[in-house]
Amino acid sequence: MRSALVTGGSRGIGRAICDKLSLDSDYHIIINYNSNKEAAEKTLELVRSNGNTGEILQFDVTDFNDVSAKLNDWHENNKEGIVEVIVNNAGITKDGLFMWMPKEDWDSVVNTSLNGFFNVTNNLMQKMLRNRYGRIVNIVSVSGLKGTAGQTNYSAAKGAIVAATKALAQEVAKRKITVNAVAPGFIKSDMTSDLDEKELKKMIPVNRFGEVEEVADLVSFLVSKKASYITGEIININGGIYS
Repeated sequence: MRSALVTGGSRGIGRAICDKLSLDSDYHIIINYNSNKEAAEKTLELVRSNGNTGEILQFDVTDFNDVSAKLNDWHENNKEGIVEVIVNNAGITKDGLFMWMPKEDWDSVVNTSLNGFFNVTNNLMQKMLRNRYGRIVNIVSVSGLKGTAGQTNYSAAKGAIVAATKALAQEVAKRKITVNAVAPGFIKSDMTSDLDEKELKKMIPVNRFGEVEEVADLVSFLVSKKASYITGEIININGGIYS
């Protein structure tokens, strides 16, 4: 059973990716969530309504032992299963000026994005290498490339994954494993629902926020065989705000 794992797959960009992969591929979709089971089940319904198979898998990406236990259990229960695609999408924001930033706001953001990437990808990497094929897509952010005031923690976490993407891509390319990152700008989702879209879109050359489906289309291409010569790349999808 060839599978695609999407972390933070219950809502927003993660849900759109699960939806798109279930339409564009024959991968069994593993929808990871941490706390919102109801939202994850809605994503699973979407996958099944597209005529594909899927399941939800609860674990906290920040907890190395939890990730290891749940993924190891999955492999025990799916002896013929192979996770060929990893989409590291789980991420949170805790915005605020650095000089007043509580340590817990720094730790939780870095742990979710950066350590979450390590905990999930590291667990699955040896199996992927033995399989001699794989696709890893890390969802980063324009903040990780240009830096965003009020988001020093988020910019640091996403910037670190940008560098990790480039390094890991070189390590595993000979085994036909590609590692790329997608860097969205302002995308309509739960994460941006509190922002002043009318004011902010004036900064964006295409004069609008992006849609989650547009990010999902790009991810779907990167996990396909059509993208086999693209690796170590950070692809912006931001309407020209940082071009």
